[in-house]
Amino acid sequence: MARKQTPYFHKFIELGAELADRIGFDAAVVFTSTEEEHLATRNAVGIYDVYSQGPLDVKGPDAARLLSKVAARDVERRMTEDGRVLYTSFCNESGGMIDDLTVYRLGAEHFWVIATPSRAAIVEAWLGQHAAGMAAYITNIIPGTAYLSIQGPRSRELLSGLTGADLSTGALPYFRCTRAEVAEVPMVISRTGYSGELGYELYYPRDYAEAIWDAVVEAGRPLGAVPAGLGALRSVRIEKRYPLYGLDLDETTSPLEAGLGWAVDLDDRSDFLGADALRRQRDEGVTRTLVGLAFEDLEPLPKPGDTVFLGGEEAGTVTSADRGYALGRSLALAYVRPDVASAGGPVEVHGEATWPAAVALEPFYDPKGERVRV
Repeated sequence: MARKQTPYFHKFIELGAELADRIGFDAAVVFTSTEEEHLATRNAVGIYDVYSQGPLDVKGPDAARLLSKVAARDVERRMTEDGRVLYTSFCNESGGMIDDLTVYRLGAEHFWVIATPSRAAIVEAWLGQHAAGMAAYITNIIPGTAYLSIQGPRSRELLSGLTGADLSTGALPYFRCTRAEVAEVPMVISRTGYSGELGYELYYPRDYAEAIWDAVVEAGRPLGAVPAGLGALRSVRIEKRYPLYGLDLDETTSPLEAGLGWAVDLDDRSDFLGADALRRQRDEGVTRTLVGLAFEDLEPLPKPGDTVFLGGEEAGTVTSADRGYALGRSLALAYVRPDVASAGGPVEVHGEATWPAAVALEPFYDPKGERVRV
């Protein structure tokens, strides 16, 4: 079966990008080298297209009530102003994660849900199922929407040359969105991203995709901006210990197990999906927890399923791994027994070889999250 193409496919071909199948799309994995694109994101700007990333449009008088019913965070209480963006998860009755995602408030009765690309159809169906009897209407507008993620310490400088909108932290703080024109194209700009750097995500009509790509790449060239592929996106995300759905998260893992308890509102709420199971986990304690593993250098590269050992005893399982080029060390995420989750504790990972590693409970890179908030 022929693969689908993002709006930037012809640009990928022109640049000689290495393409791979990602949920049926031709996705750019690397343009030059993953290391070069990773370091450009850390030091200047990386320009990312995350294939089918885009909005599920939720409208109607009961839109906020629907989202509060399915989300682990209280959308009605937390999203009282237009322009708010909220990170949360949708859970099943067992507390397992249907997806981790972001919710945008565009109006009192108008929201966007930005799902993991591989989960968008499942999230759309989940919303539709639980909207029964409500005045809330879900429309998948991903096919008509183009998307670019502009990530890096010079991203504000780049976009400020293309828009009259005030992109300062005072006007557009972290996890806020606004409507503006960029290169004369109306769009939604959000201060979010998956890199751990200052960054912006752009959503606009698909018809303008190549024009916006050209404008962003041209404006970014003097700043050291480069097109970057999924390889770099995955390597910058693991430096921040951001989990990846399908590897570190799935329908059998809960937000509390994944270290995302801060993104769950349990107090004074009992009516959202999965609340009872999550409350039991909170009260009784989890049996496993997601931690980071840091290796001595860039050489080790464990695979999902490799085993974590502590003191000669099996203690957990690796879920994902990548090279952290800004730190000069390979990094991994793994579910381990709670007693193993002590910061800095030495463990071994057994896979194609045996590698020593140190357990990390905080992000490896910029642990206080200062760079995303500048």
